[in-house]
Amino acid sequence: MFKYLSKDIPASVVVFFVALPLCLGIALASGAPPFAGMIAGIIGGIVVGSLSGSQIGVSGPAAGLAAIVMTAITTMGYENFLVAVVIGGVIQILFGIGKLGIIGYFFPSSVIKGMLTGIGIIIILKQIPHFFGMDEDPEGDFAFLQLDGENTLTELLKAFNALISGNISIGATVVAIIAMAILLLWSNILSKKGKLFTLIQGPLVAVVIGIVFYLFTKDSSLAITQDHLVKVPVPKDFDSFLGQFSFPNFSSIGKTEVWITGFTIALVASLETLLCVEATDKLDPEKNVTPTNRELFAQGTGNILSGLIGGLPITQVIVRSSANIQSGGKTKLSAIIHGFFLLIAVVLIPTLLNKIPLSVLAAILFIVGFKLAKPSTFKQMFSLGWKQWVPFIVTILGIIFKDLLWGIGIGLVVGIFITLIKSFQNSHFLHKEGEDVNDGKIKMTLAEEVTFFNKATILKELDKIPENSVLELDVTKTVYLDNDIIEILEDFSHKAKDRNITIDLISQRGNVTNPESFVEFFKLDYKAKKLPLSDL
Repeated sequence: MFKYLSKDIPASVVVFFVALPLCLGIALASGAPPFAGMIAGIIGGIVVGSLSGSQIGVSGPAAGLAAIVMTAITTMGYENFLVAVVIGGVIQILFGIGKLGIIGYFFPSSVIKGMLTGIGIIIILKQIPHFFGMDEDPEGDFAFLQLDGENTLTELLKAFNALISGNISIGATVVAIIAMAILLLWSNILSKKGKLFTLIQGPLVAVVIGIVFYLFTKDSSLAITQDHLVKVPVPKDFDSFLGQFSFPNFSSIGKTEVWITGFTIALVASLETLLCVEATDKLDPEKNVTPTNRELFAQGTGNILSGLIGGLPITQVIVRSSANIQSGGKTKLSAIIHGFFLLIAVVLIPTLLNKIPLSVLAAILFIVGFKLAKPSTFKQMFSLGWKQWVPFIVTILGIIFKDLLWGIGIGLVVGIFITLIKSFQNSHFLHKEGEDVNDGKIKMTLAEEVTFFNKATILKELDKIPENSVLELDVTKTVYLDNDIIEILEDFSHKAKDRNITIDLISQRGNVTNPESFVEFFKLDYKAKKLPLSDL
């Protein structure tokens, strides 16, 4: 695990600077004390990161739970809400024991990619006002309807009008532009010039420059006001530090509303985690597969501990996870170390952190968002045909104009509806034979139609194929092969090389041994025109 320490430590620094404003902002968006967000971030990094089987996933407080948390705190009180968080953690552990982690495999690829792209777009839209130093809405508020009475679009309009009229914060804007220039220079040029520029990440340099800028311009026309700086709670002494922790009121454990809230937290947090696991596994350049049941156990343990000491609910979160991947994180150490950075920061240097301009962090998040929502993704999804394009776009629009869970839910409904239309036309199943014969050959036959509903079964069967064997994959009868299944086969072909598994692809177009690309072989652009595989 320590083999990639030189990559994990720089990545953890970037994740720390991404997580810091989100932990504080999500707490404010949830109606909770800011320190509660920091507790969740610390436990999500250290505890969940240690227990999780994910190599690149990062956990912490999630914007998707903000509305649920705010409602619960308002109706029950904070101490009773913490009991619900503990209960939610116990239920998540039971979910893991009950092998419910498989649920994540039933979300189509188009919805997962729509989720990644939608989150990227909403990050960009939300950071633009912060970039100009004029947004009073917390960093962690990703919902369309904001806490400050504005919505995403009206806030952007205000920022545009302020820019035109010159009413933006000049200092915040200048340092944000400097930070953006540093980030682009670092990622596009300097990172390729030497190992030093890989060990020292651009975001760290941007933050240091931001602090220096704030200190040297305090008494000038470029001064940045306190409203545009990070706001980490600063205790006066050790007793006031301990006073920031809250503890659950277990005398309320018999109340029905506490149990309902606990189950709701468990269900939503588990769903968001599984979706994030699926998304991060797709982003992972190493193509690691996260054990989902173990992930539910890790998340449940983290939520129990967070609830016991006054923290918010925890999930695996895509913004921090994608920042980890983009920064070159290789193992779970990057998530764990970022948790220790958060702990050290709130204990030893909260005053220093409060000199970081929010506009600098907005520049960092802007880059993260752009990498999630690359224009090439839209082009790729459009080329796959309307069956992939429609759920993809619907998911994005739902996330932008409502919130994360609504967007995913609407995208899933649309994806299922499209798949059911196809399912009425053809049956779909998987037939496997040859595993009981000692000749090293296993034949797997796909039927007329194979959709994302078959993902879990096919993944399970492929994982069971022993090393040093030959897989005969027969698609001669297959008329429709979903893009999700092709991606599974594509990923498996890379792993097969490491396991010395030979793949013989049998089709009406001819037989191919160890095809270089399943995507190219099946020519998805032709499939979008409803041509069966036999016509390719």
